[in-house]
Amino acid sequence: MKKRSERKKLCIRICLTVIAVVTALIFIMPIVLTISNSFMSAAEITSNYGSIFQKTDTGGKQYISQTVNLKFIPDMVTFSQYATVLFKSPDYLLKFWNSVILVVPIVVFQLVVAVLAAYGFTRTRGKLSAIVFFAYVILMMMPYQVTLVPNYLVLNWMKLLDTNWSIWLPGIFSPFSVYLITKYMRRIPVPLIEAAKIDGANEFQVFTKICIPICKGVITTCAILVFMDYWNMVEQPLLFFNDTDKYPLSIFLSKINAQEVGLAFAVATFYMIPSLLIFLYGEDQLVEGIAYQGGVKG
Repeated sequence: MKKRSERKKLCIRICLTVIAVVTALIFIMPIVLTISNSFMSAAEITSNYGSIFQKTDTGGKQYISQTVNLKFIPDMVTFSQYATVLFKSPDYLLKFWNSVILVVPIVVFQLVVAVLAAYGFTRTRGKLSAIVFFAYVILMMMPYQVTLVPNYLVLNWMKLLDTNWSIWLPGIFSPFSVYLITKYMRRIPVPLIEAAKIDGANEFQVFTKICIPICKGVITTCAILVFMDYWNMVEQPLLFFNDTDKYPLSIFLSKINAQEVGLAFAVATFYMIPSLLIFLYGEDQLVEGIAYQGGVKG
């Protein structure tokens, strides 16, 4: 009976492992395909993917259902696509730096606002604090597409449309990080803070010496998630920017000509590098910030 139970558990583990491996391969396949195809020559790209699009009578592009040759290993490795992206066509680099300029301030200042607000919600418990925090929860549950029109009206009234502030302000005061850090910070044991107060620590010292170090994992988690979210934003720049020169690379990717599919692979790979580096660097903190329940490690 015991052996049968062990065999059953072993079979379940094997099945779950197989499912996990297959799921992982399905999710990682587009990334591997994009990176490997970015090193293909233009002729090889055309022979593999040239039949994906065809021009309509009106001059537009129409997807046609036809078998495409998906190749993960190029016949001949070439860096011509990257040479075009990095040296021959400066538009891609300019759009890349547009993305950096738009996203980095949002990540930094959203975390500053979130940490300060979370400490305020943690240290002040009352009806007014509960109502304000509940409002944050309601705003967080709303899809950002719902708030695009109100944001547009407010930004238009403030004369901030077609400026970087139209992206920065809604991003900096987004409720997501406030909610996540507040729920995390409220799990810090109260006796720990009281002991620090007895030892003579003021509020600023409690904030910087106790709360911030304990919440380092969740702060890193928020930084990664916020960066990923705004690095891939599309709707906000399309709505708030009239000047196409200010568009980030996330929008410019869709405007690459269908006859330059290889270039699209190279630009997409180039665009993935910051996200991959940040994720790999902060993977441990990301897992800790999600799994850790706010206890103090001894």
